[in-house]
Amino acid sequence: MPRAPSPHPTDVELEILQALWNHGPCSLSVVCETLRTEREVAATTVATMLRVMSDKQLVKRTGSGRGATWSAVVTQQRTEAGMVGALVDRLFAGAADRLAAHLVEGGQLNPTQLAELRQLIDQQSKSTTTKPRKHKEK
Repeated sequence: MPRAPSPHPTDVELEILQALWNHGPCSLSVVCETLRTEREVAATTVATMLRVMSDKQLVKRTGSGRGATWSAVVTQQRTEAGMVGALVDRLFAGAADRLAAHLVEGGQLNPTQLAELRQLIDQQSKSTTTKPRKHKEK
């Protein structure tokens, strides 16, 4: 039985989305040029991928012919959140703290990133402790 299609972009689809997020709406040739900074790709392959991604509602095409432009339908933030959520669910049994611990303990964060993470944690802690509690009326 074939596996159900993933709602998340594949690695190649993510590369194309990155190009579109960075450049905004652009032509097939600009997407290809961007991808070619990492590896050689054929324009026909990229065009096919864009059509598949359009079917998945990840991108949309505006115009036709050589004047057509492609743009991302999904935002980078929403895509990241969905993929990280799926990773936490599948690999860490829903325990996001285990993912954070893995990144910190694995040495994958440099000192600047660790300081930024500490600041985010401190801000989050302050915002949850300063919210007024609702009192029940008698």
